[in-house]
Amino acid sequence: MDGAKPERLRSGPAEAVRDPELFEAFYRRHVDAVLRFVARRVDDPHTAADLTAEIFLAVLDSAHTYQPRLGSETAWLYGIARNVVSSERRRVAREAERDRRFFGRRLLEPDDIVRIEDKLDAESPGRRALAALERLPEGERAVLELIVVDQLTLPEAAAALGIRQVTARVRLHRARKALRGEAGSGAASKADSTVASTAVETAPDTSLLYVRRGEA
Repeated sequence: MDGAKPERLRSGPAEAVRDPELFEAFYRRHVDAVLRFVARRVDDPHTAADLTAEIFLAVLDSAHTYQPRLGSETAWLYGIARNVVSSERRRVAREAERDRRFFGRRLLEPDDIVRIEDKLDAESPGRRALAALERLPEGERAVLELIVVDQLTLPEAAAALGIRQVTARVRLHRARKALRGEAGSGAASKADSTVASTAVETAPDTSLLYVRRGEA
């Protein structure tokens, strides 16, 4: 038991949603990782706080979908977080009156704002990297951002997106090829080309890796 991972010794999402104390422990275990995920995608502390809260509310409805064999709790939460953030982006796009978002926000204490602003500052490189990936098709960008920016393994990224690992490998290969072409052509800005080159270098080339493991 001493060598087991701490996460495996604790109650999972399904147990946590049935017990307020377990859910509080689950929240404390993952809130920093979820907030960092959100901070890589938004640059406003109120929005970051609201989305983080919405993600944990969504856990109440999705707890039964977690399967430990497909990846860690964090990877599973990232899948939920992607859906919440995407829904928010669509909502904002449809919003005709921007002021409604401001007046409808939960008020934050000054200390909360400072803490979240620190997170936003720390994750600004991640937001720049995501911006550089915007030109990729959605499916390819989603795989690459989870692996390069959010540091998931390919199996975890596939689980977070609800796709097969072979599909994730194909999309990752296409994304790396596209970024390598952009970095070489000089079509992007210097900053974006630097990010593209970094993504190409840091994203794992899984073609041989999974053949060796017998998973291809």
